[in-house]
Amino acid sequence: GKDIVKFAKAVEISAPKIDEQVCTGSHMIRKDVDKNNATTYTATAGKTLETAQCSALQTKGANKFSTFAEGVGLKDGQNWPTGKTRDHSTDGNAIAGPTNGNAKAVAGDLTKLSSDEKTIVA
Repeated sequence: GKDIVKFAKAVEISAPKIDEQVCTGSHMIRKDVDKNNATTYTATAGKTLETAQCSALQTKGANKFSTFAEGVGLKDGQNWPTGKTRDHSTDGNAIAGPTNGNAKAVAGDLTKLSSDEKTIVA
């Protein structure tokens, strides 16, 4: 997790446009499992509108990679490689996200970058 925080900070500083393309989507929301109204990244994911799962946001582009890395407690060893989400059937209970979900979401978002953007990140 700590290495991802450093990587996200480097991307934020050197390539802000790329920072806006990673952990900004909603493709990691599991239908009928996770609440689908998250707008903010947090380590606990137990409150309304919060998640600790990369790319589990209600609105694409609401946050970015560096915000995710700082917000979900990666530097403290939390939520990596698996993050927490909120249970669809309750209002406020944090549950484990998909196994290795944060690692898969970051990797998936990085693979969607253009060839030039991948070179910059590398």
